[in-house]
Amino acid sequence: MPTFAYTARTLGGELKTATMDAASRDEVVAQLRRQKLIVVKIDEEKAKKRQGRIKTRDIVIFTRQFATMINAGLPLVQALDILSRQSENKALQDVTRQVVYDVESGHTVADALRRHPKAFTDLYVNMVAAGEAGGILDTILLRLATFLEKNDALVGKVKSAMIYPAVIMSVAVVAIVVLLIFVIPVFQNMFASVNLSLPLPTRVVIGLSSFLKHYWWLLGGAIWGGIFMLRQFYRTPTGKLRVDSFLLRVPVLGSLLRKSAVSRFTRTLGTLISSGVSILDGLEITAKTAGNQVIHNAIMESRASIAGGDTISAPLQKSNVFPPMVISMIAVGEQTGGLDEMLTKIADFYDTEVDTAVSGLLSLMEPIMIVFLGVVVGGMVVAMYLPIFDMINAVQ
Repeated sequence: MPTFAYTARTLGGELKTATMDAASRDEVVAQLRRQKLIVVKIDEEKAKKRQGRIKTRDIVIFTRQFATMINAGLPLVQALDILSRQSENKALQDVTRQVVYDVESGHTVADALRRHPKAFTDLYVNMVAAGEAGGILDTILLRLATFLEKNDALVGKVKSAMIYPAVIMSVAVVAIVVLLIFVIPVFQNMFASVNLSLPLPTRVVIGLSSFLKHYWWLLGGAIWGGIFMLRQFYRTPTGKLRVDSFLLRVPVLGSLLRKSAVSRFTRTLGTLISSGVSILDGLEITAKTAGNQVIHNAIMESRASIAGGDTISAPLQKSNVFPPMVISMIAVGEQTGGLDEMLTKIADFYDTEVDTAVSGLLSLMEPIMIVFLGVVVGGMVVAMYLPIFDMINAVQ
């Protein structure tokens, strides 16, 4: 939303200069007239670059503080104005000030938040809308904060499982490149000086070193091109479906991704339903936050099933993505009318399962990485010492 700098005169003749966020110059004029100010000059300021991004933690703090102030009886505009002044995140301050202006202009809080999708997701906006409609905005905001905290913790667990092997692989690649570029050529020159017949493993390692020294640009281009093509393929519906389906079938990692997806799906849908969002809207929002195309398709099929008068559980069972226990518990929740509570119980259970899966993945990756480094680096060292052993035997 553009920012306008204006100069206006009060009825008493005093000049007032300030800035205002508005969709257009006409909105600024209308707002100033409502404040009984006479417009002197309005200039649109150049857009300022946002200082940093808005983290989930910032949104959680914002949401909890907002809920506390609403529960204490503060008016919406006053509560939002306080939040805009006390937030430590500059980008969130800017967004909150724009929300204050929109609410003052007559928009609902949900409509004002909807204008900032990078800060407030569809799930967030729809829950706020349900809270406003039901007169329980403070309760909904507290649920939102709890949900965001647990969801952020879940994402953090999965990321932590990926960081360790990524770091080890990076170190391994650097070590191999250093050996091939700087160490192997020293041995190569030494062997060339004595005109020694080299074993096959040694010739292979020397060949790799020579290729990397002379054609590193070709290797780098091939890697960059492969990553670029994979990203382009992943952006297509077919590519995203195939890659996500493959990831779910990867041993150990696939199980972790499946469990985290089930936890996110059940907690998101359970939170939306308990907050008064309709089941159809809830499923559509949940599908967008699934993070996996296979899960997304299964959820959307369930939504179509519900729209046709059937149950949620039947399409989920056909997808072969969700475990039988999850399907059974959702079916029981539908029959008893306690679907939201059942979904929350499933999410709590699978949060624990994700913890176990992360620990299992880390404990499995550690020996695999050690063996990999030992075989590759150790194999290169042994290959370079084989000719030396031959030289020693020849001397004896």
